Order: sequence, then structure tokens, then C-alpha cells
Amino acid sequence: MAKLGQVGVWLGSLSRLPFADERAAARALEDAGYGALWIGESHVTREAMTHAGLLLAASDRITVATGIASIFVRDASTAGNGATTLAEGYPGRFVLGLGVSHAPLVERRGHVYERPLETMRAYLDAMDRGGYRPPVEVEPVPRVLAALAPGMLRLAAERADGAHPYFSTPEHTALARETLGAGKLLAPEQSFVLADDAATAREHARAHLSLYLPMENYRRNWLRLGFTEDDLADGGSDRLVDGLVVCGDEEAIAARVRAHLNAGADHVAVQAVGPDPLAQLLRLAPVVLAL
Repeated sequence: MAKLGQVGVWLGSLSRLPFADERAAARALEDAGYGALWIGESHVTREAMTHAGLLLAASDRITVATGIASIFVRDASTAGNGATTLAEGYPGRFVLGLGVSHAPLVERRGHVYERPLETMRAYLDAMDRGGYRPPVEVEPVPRVLAALAPGMLRLAAERADGAHPYFSTPEHTALARETLGAGKLLAPEQSFVLADDAATAREHARAHLSLYLPMENYRRNWLRLGFTEDDLADGGSDRLVDGLVVCGDEEAIAARVRAHLNAGADHVAVQAVGPDPLAQLLRLAPVVLAL
């Protein structure tokens, strides 16, 4: 199993820098002691498998994980072959995170988004039928599923090495651990703004939330966690913003990371929101890596 450590980084806006700058950021985060770099994928980002390979080549030790690679972007055989190729080149340093993405993003690519649980199950079936056989023995690549709803979490428990919930809460982490059971990797993402000015920090947090408010998968999950339709209206209530994006100093952010760990997370991927995310992450590192 790839070594993630307790705390890694969800690159977010750093992954949209020119690659020379992203490469420098990756090395700085590795040197700071973070255990993993998580990368997303959409129609306006770098392709996930190529991106992972570039980051692995740009670093020496840190694990790279897709969070997530969309199953609508490449067929199951290609995903499996790509993951095995990366494992062959960088043993023990790659985690394949898979997800069904979101209806607007899938439909934009010309695909039909329906029955996501069944679609993911069929994709895993196809992946398990096999593909590329490397000329040397390669340790199987860990795979995790982007899982928020109970059904997808159960599928992650049955057919994957764990789950990577995105933009959720420690309460969801506890529910996810209960569903996954022991022995499965649980690696939630946690967004934060490290700032002294609470009002300014919340503005950045609300701008980040606005990217996800239209997505039904997230909205349904927040409602399951006890937020209300009022919380989701008009750009999101302060309660919703504060529940999803922790704003404050290093200790406040570390407390939220600790809450995820206490709720059953094995690893937390922190994502800096707002100005100068690399500086935020480097300033935060000594505190969260000491947990």
C-alpha cells in the first residue's frame, strides 16, 4: 500500500499553475513533510494520469493520488493500465482515486449520466478483468472511490481499498468509517483558509463553496448531514460555509483535521483556499504534521 501519512495536500488551485510552478510547489510540499498530493480532473484541467506522472517525476518520495480520475474520461482497461504503468515506474507512490464526477461535467463530454452506482460497479468489473501485465512484478495499485452517499460507500467497502470523500465534514467521516468498516483507507479532503481576518477568510471560503453549490451530489450529501435548504440558498449560509471550510489560525485548522482523524480518517488531504495557497500550506505544515 502506498504511504500517505496522516496529512496530505489536495492541490486545488496549485494544480492550475504553469507546470514549472506546480513542480516547484510539489517539491516544496514534499520537503515540508506532507505525505501525499491529490489532484482532481475536469474538462478544464490537466488529464489525471498524465498529470500524476508529471508530479511523480517532479518529486522524490511523496505519494500522488487522483482525487478523482473520472470514469467517463477513459475506459476501465485504460485506467487500470495507466495505474499499473505508474506503479511500475514509481513503486508504492501512486493511488488511483476513481469517481463518477457530476452530471453537468459528464454531459459536457457527450456522455449520459445515469445510475452512477451501477455504472461504477460495471467499471470496476471491467477493470478487474485485467489488462496490461508488466514485465516485472508490480504491487497492485490501491484504488479508492469518491464516495459520499451510503451506496457508493458500501461499494467502496466491497470493491475498493477505501474512499476519498470530498468537501464534507467530520460527521460524514464518522458515517463513512462506520460504512467502510475497519481496514479500509478513509481519506477525506478538508478545505481551509489560513487568515487572521475572519471576515475576509469567510469571503474566500464562500467563493470556494460557490463552485460546488450547483452540484446535486454535494447538495444531497449536505442535506443528509443535517444542513437545510435554507443553508444552501443565496450562496450558502455562514453555518454551511463554516461547516465545510475551516477559517482561522493554524490551531483552528489542526483541530478540524484532528476531528476527522478522531472520527475514523486514516489520512486528511488539506486544501488551501484563497490567496497564496502554497504559503498557507507551508505555514500550516509544522502544526498539522505534528498531530
